[in-house]
Formats: sequence, C-alpha cells, structure tokens
Amino acid sequence: MSENNISTTYDPKEFEERIYKVWEEKKYFTPEVDRSKKPYTIVMPPPNITGKLHLGHALDNTLQDILIRFKRMQGYCTLWLPGEDHASIATEVKVENELLKQGLVKKELGRDAFLEKVWEWSDEYRERIRTQLKKMGVSADFTREAFTMDENLNKAVRHVFVKLYNEGLIYQGNRITNWCPKCETALSDAEIEYKEQEGNFWHIKYPVKDSDEFIEIATTRPETLLGDTAVAVNPNDERFSHLVGKTLILPLVGREIPIIADEYVDIEFGTGAVKITPAHDPNDYEVGKRHGLKEIRIMDDKGVINSLGGKYAGLDRYEARKAMVSDLEKEGLLVKIKPHTHNVGTHDRCNTVIEPIISKQWYVKMESLATPALEVVREGKTKFIPERFEKVYYNWMENIQDWCISRQLWWGHRIPVFYCDECGELMVSEEKPGSCTKCGSNKITQDSDVLDTWFSSALWPFSTLGWPDKTEDLDFFYPNSVLVTGYDIIFFWVARMIFSGIHNMGETPFENVLIHGIIRDSEGRKMSKSLGNGVDPLEVIDTYGADALRFMLVTGNAPGNDIRYYPERVESARNFANKIWNASRFLMMNLDKDLMNKYKDEKDYSLADRWILSRCNTLIKDATDNLEKFELGIALQKVYDFMWNELCDWYIELVKPVFYGEDEKAKGIAYNVIYDVLQTGLKLLHPVMPFITEEIYTHLCDESESITISSWPEYNEGLVDAKAEKEMGYIIDAIKSLRNVRVEMNVPPSRKAKVVAYINKEAEEAFKNGISYFEKLASASEMEFIEDKNNAPENAVSVVVEVGELFMPLLDLVDRDKELDRLNKEKTKLEGEIKRVEGKLSNERFTAKAPQDVVEAEKAKGEKYKEMLEAVLLRIKALG
Repeated sequence: MSENNISTTYDPKEFEERIYKVWEEKKYFTPEVDRSKKPYTIVMPPPNITGKLHLGHALDNTLQDILIRFKRMQGYCTLWLPGEDHASIATEVKVENELLKQGLVKKELGRDAFLEKVWEWSDEYRERIRTQLKKMGVSADFTREAFTMDENLNKAVRHVFVKLYNEGLIYQGNRITNWCPKCETALSDAEIEYKEQEGNFWHIKYPVKDSDEFIEIATTRPETLLGDTAVAVNPNDERFSHLVGKTLILPLVGREIPIIADEYVDIEFGTGAVKITPAHDPNDYEVGKRHGLKEIRIMDDKGVINSLGGKYAGLDRYEARKAMVSDLEKEGLLVKIKPHTHNVGTHDRCNTVIEPIISKQWYVKMESLATPALEVVREGKTKFIPERFEKVYYNWMENIQDWCISRQLWWGHRIPVFYCDECGELMVSEEKPGSCTKCGSNKITQDSDVLDTWFSSALWPFSTLGWPDKTEDLDFFYPNSVLVTGYDIIFFWVARMIFSGIHNMGETPFENVLIHGIIRDSEGRKMSKSLGNGVDPLEVIDTYGADALRFMLVTGNAPGNDIRYYPERVESARNFANKIWNASRFLMMNLDKDLMNKYKDEKDYSLADRWILSRCNTLIKDATDNLEKFELGIALQKVYDFMWNELCDWYIELVKPVFYGEDEKAKGIAYNVIYDVLQTGLKLLHPVMPFITEEIYTHLCDESESITISSWPEYNEGLVDAKAEKEMGYIIDAIKSLRNVRVEMNVPPSRKAKVVAYINKEAEEAFKNGISYFEKLASASEMEFIEDKNNAPENAVSVVVEVGELFMPLLDLVDRDKELDRLNKEKTKLEGEIKRVEGKLSNERFTAKAPQDVVEAEKAKGEKYKEMLEAVLLRIKALG
C-alpha cells in the first residue's frame, strides 16, 4: 500500500490530466490486431467541426467509453476509433459568417482561397474537439483518428459514387428540391426542420374564362401564383364537375390555365380547389407529371422573383407576396385573409424557410438499397436497443424517397463528375481524366457541386478502417460491434450506414444500435442558445471533475429516454467520489501487508466477511449481466448502492473492531477480504469513473499496471452465501431500527444502552454471533436474550423487527432527572398552547368572522397539541 503518496483530499484536478497522459504514453487505447482475442469495435459518431462539444456529446461518448472499457477488461481486442465530420453546410455557414466579420466575402475570395480558410478552421476545431474528448476521459485510439475529408476517406467517397453510378443507382435529374435561398443549395428531406409558425390562408378568386363564374382557392404562398399552370378539383366533387376542362384566367398574370380533375385534391379541405404550381411544390410536381403540365420556375436561387414574374421580377419572395396581395385586393380578387398556424419547413442549419423549387441535382435510387437494409433489422442481424426504435427505422426506410446528394457548396467532397469543355461529354471517374473520352480534348472541368455530408458519413464504419483498400484493420475490426447514437439521427445517419455497409461490404456494419435520448434542462426543456440553458461540459469538469459528470450522465439513464440535467446530481456524484476516496484512504492506512500475506489462504470468515463476499459476488453477476444488456444506468446504480451502503456504511464499520482488536488472524482475514472487495468494487466502477478508480487502484495494489487493462471481476459461485446474506440482513435491519429510535429520542451515540432481544430461533444464532456489531453500531452496552416476552424489562422502549422484538431500558437511554425536567417544561408549553387554541375557538367573534379554513386549521392545531401532550404524559409516567 502506498497511502502516503495519495492525497489526503479528493481533488480531481490533481490527477485527471496526469493519468490520461500515462494512459496515452503506455498506449493502452491503441490495440494491435490480436487474432487470439475477439474483436470489439466502436466507431465514434464524428462530432461536427462547427464548435465546442456540448453535454449531448459528453453523454454519447461516456456511454461508448463504458462499453469499450468494460470489454477491454473482459479481454477483448477493443478498438474505439474517434474522428470528426467536416459538416459541409454547417461549417461553410460558420466560416462564411466569421469572414464577413472581417469584411471578407466568400464569392469575392474565390473557391480556393475560401477553402484555405475552411481548412484553417478545421485544424483549429479538430484540435479543440480532441482536447475536449480527452478531458472527458474517453479511451479512444487517437492514433487512428479519422476525418471525413482525409484523403483515404475522400478516396472511399469517390469510389462509392463511381460504383453506384456504374450500377445505375446514381442519376442526374430535374426534380422538385428542398432549396435554401440563404445557403443557395439543395437539401435532403432529413435536413429540414419543421417549425410551427403563424401565417395566413389567402383566399383568391380565379375567374373562369368567358364567364361570370370564378373558382376560389386558398394558399399560404400567394407569390407562387406566378408559376401556376392549372387549378385542380376532385373528380367526385359535384360543385366543380361542370367546370372541369374549362379555362381560368390566372390573376395578375392573365395567362390561361386549365381546370383539371385529380384524386390528389381533398374535397373536405379548404375550398376544394387547389392551385397547381409544378415547379414550386412537390405534390403539384407529381400532379403536373400526371397531366402533362408545364413547369414554370419563377424564382432564382436566392428566392428572388425572376424575369418570368413580370412586374414583380427582382423582388424577394416576401416582398413580392406583399405587393401581389395588395394588387389582388385592388382588383377585387382577394376574398379574405384567414390566420393559420402551420408547420413550415426550415433549413436545420441556418433556420431559413426552405423553398421547394425545380432544379437539376444528383440523386441516389433508394428502393433497391433500402430492401436489404430493412431485412437485416427484421432478421435481427442488427438490433436496436430499445427495440421500439425499429419502428422509426422501418417507417423511414419503407417510405424512403430517392436521395438528393448534390449540394451547391464549396466545402465538402467534390462530385467526381467531369465535363469536356469542347463537346460537353459527361465523364464519371475517381480521378480527373487526362482527356475527353469522346473527342480527346484535354480541356476538362469538374462538377462544381459537392456531396451531401451524409454521403461520406454513411461510409464511416468501414472507410475509417481503410476501405476500399484491403487492410488488416478492416479484416479484423469490421463489422463494428455497437453503434451508440441519439434517436434524432436514426434516419439521417444510422439508416444510411446500414444500406451503405451492406452494399459495399456485403454485411451490416454493426450488430447493435444503442439509442440514447437527449439531455434537457431541469425544467425538461431542450438545451439551446436561444434559451440560454446550455451547459458546457468542460466547465462542469473544471468544477467537479470528469468522473462526477460521467456518473451524473449515466445515473438513472435508460436506453432511448431523455434525461434532465441537475447541478445537484453532479454534486451528489462528487460526494460519492469523495466517500470512495476517504474510505480507500482509511483502508490503505490500516491494512497490514505482512498479516495479509500470512493469512492469505485462511477461510475462517466471520459473518460480516461471508456477507460482504457474497454480496460482492452477486454484484459482479448482476452488473455484468446489466452491462451485457446495455442497461448501463441499472449497473451503475447497483455498484453505487454496494460501494456506498454495503461496503462503506456497513462492512467497514462492522470490521473496525477487528482492525483495532488484538486477534491477529481475524485481522489478516478481514484485511484480505476488504482488499479484494474494494479492488472488485473499483473495477466494476472503473468504466463509469475511470480517473478516481485508476488513482486509488494504483496506490492500493502497488502495481505498475493500470486498472484500465486489469481483468474484469469474475463471478465465484462458491462465495455466494444466502444464509449469511439473510442473517446479516436481519442484523442490519435491527441496528437501523435501534438507531432510528435513538435519533427520535435525541439520544447521543455516546450513551450506551442495554439491548434485550426476543428473537426467533432462525435468527438468534446470528444475533449472538453479531453482538459486537450491535455494540459498535447500535451503541449497545450489552445484549441479553430472552425466550419469554413477559420477561422483557419494564419501562423499556420497544422496537419491533422482522424476526422479533428488541427492548432498551428507558433509563439507559436518558438521564431521569434531566429528562423529567425537560418533559415537564414541554408539558407546560403544550398545556399553554392548548389553552390558547381553546380560548380562540370559544371566542364567537373569531369563529364567526375568520375564514372557515383558518378556524379548521386552529382546531387541527388543538388536536395535535393534545396528542403531543398525551405522549409527554406517558413518558413522564414511565419515568415514575
């Protein structure tokens, strides 16, 4: 034992950074492929390089670290591969905004100069993320760290694009696209966030040609009227049947458009007639295809009305809306404006309202990719924990649309498509062709668009291991063992990794998907900048230590459920760490290594020894089972309860008399028991609290090796002792009951009292063997056992327990004269209170004028005082 070198007080700042450096120096987290062991692989969900890590990252990485440390100690060849995502749109927006503060405009800088700035940003933020992760204690292998823009990952992206294109699964087409006018790029459905906003329904008359009739439509986007090419009604709607096939005059434009019949229209919704704008609405686009309608795009990429908008050309979409509504009103075509609350699609990165527009983009055909990805989950080859999240996955995959993968940005993986400047030939190639395959010209230009961020992230489980090259890492560590992620990116990322893994590797990328929730504030609100309720995990670590933060994040955490952040829970976790620290220091100060060696093989255990060894082995079994089932919060709670209650509060106290006694053999046995139990407890706690367990373990065990690479405790059925657990349970219950009575009576621990026990035969032997425990922990001066309850002492306090009844003579507990003096004062005080209440209640002015609840409250007080007086009188009588 080296207790002299361990600090007297628990101060995580003193050792957390030092310990992590040692772990790195000794390369504990850097596995070499060892085929004598089973592989266990986790690839870290790559945080975006857009800012500092938040509590959600701390939760995600703590859960992964628990699993990887657990499996490492179990003897697996573990790889936890960290990395970062280039986050195409998000990063470009961030850097662009930073440059604007310096007076620099992205387009004026040019593509190459702008990308240099983004790479500078990338290097800075990747280093920040790396530092933050290490402070959290993650046992990841940073020698294998990956970045989605690394050349080998870029190679994988190009390879997949070309492969999918050659298989006919990537195509270019004009389709309705979610468009961000601010970022000027297409977006996938997964990048759209729907927010409830206050808006309006504008009811507009569309005149029927050569008639006094008109059709009334209602729209939330009147500016798109400029691109209308029809008005649709339901073929079964008798109100409009006579008009189908006729022509309308488009308001403000004067263009003639047909009235068509289509099942798409809901008879019951709105006016029953719908304006059809194929170039600016996905549903209208499909209707237009069915009816051969023209597609008229009336906005540019910035959301400004183009030349097809007539007098409104050059106006922003919302300026145009205002002007058009005014003109409609002037022409008598605006029927009414009806307020309407609806969900509006916004870009999840810049919060701009998206504009559906028709544009030429690159797409991935999803149907053939989705089918096998659904099968591996249905067949259980990939399992979601909790299972209920499979429904989210199925819902997305069964209704999946073709994936728009092109983005009109500069930062990201540039699409490996090349065009001949001379003849326009399109060439898809992993590398830039030296010359045109059609005309031989060497004037070749690459497509300016980049790929959706998720295209490269979808390859993460295998591209990080070296694919498409055949590497040893890829052969040994793929597929991954588990993916840990939040429920909010099941369709963003998890689904895409599964179909990409199957298509490119021939098997699912991971066996299990452990889903966790999000962290909310103490009021249950989502943490956000706008609410100002975010918490910086590094600030928490600076105040309480990484172990306390990790403990708080796991306590009570059930897979898939959101958790709330309470600072008090972090304090509680730190208190737990402090208790373990102090208990360990006490033991290291008292353990005698010579005696431990001398009695190492002795098994003459006391009841307390047998009890703690049995409880410890039950814990090993339960905690291991819970961790295997991903019930991390339950496992931690069991370890916590054992360490705090059974080890610290009970066993250490139970064996202190042995520690301070003269029985050398008993000491040696107890020393070995507590040493083994503490060491086991530290190992079980290590995955959650790696720093404190490492610091104590290295001092306790005098070992040069780390707890990180120590072996996970194994269940020993031979040490399980149900009888000892039962008997010790009786004793602990009795001691607690005796303590409670003493507390109620304000008896100081220093005042000893005789305990007379009337106990059934089953527990009597245990109680007799545990007399020293009662003397130490229940302040018993002596214990007497009686077989007849009538022989119980008079004027004694009775305590009923599960196995009988305990008695303590009243005069042993209190000083008779002092207690009588105190009780008489209490009697006088209570009699005065009773008299005051009775006087108040007998006053007719009070009972007549006071509110009824006040009168009832006084009556209740009077009854309570009488009960208290009765108890005091009984105590006075008992004292004679």
